[in-house]
Amino acid sequence: MTIPRRPDDDLPPPAPPRSALTLRLWLAGFGVVFTAVAAVLCVRAGVTWAAVLLGVLAVVLVVDFGWVVHRKRRGDPG
Repeated sequence: MTIPRRPDDDLPPPAPPRSALTLRLWLAGFGVVFTAVAAVLCVRAGVTWAAVLLGVLAVVLVVDFGWVVHRKRRGDPG
């Protein structure tokens, strides 16, 4: 008795999953710039609550950016 072949039997094995640290680094960098500029514009427009919210978000993104840089320097894949 033979084992029936599947159509994907001739394909190479899939690549191991990799972390998307580089993408996360770019997104965090863009987010820092965007939220900082938006916070400044909100201050100039007199919308203080939005400026504070965007400022806090920018700080969170700076921390995330630093953490991703730390993981990349440590040698994590991605």
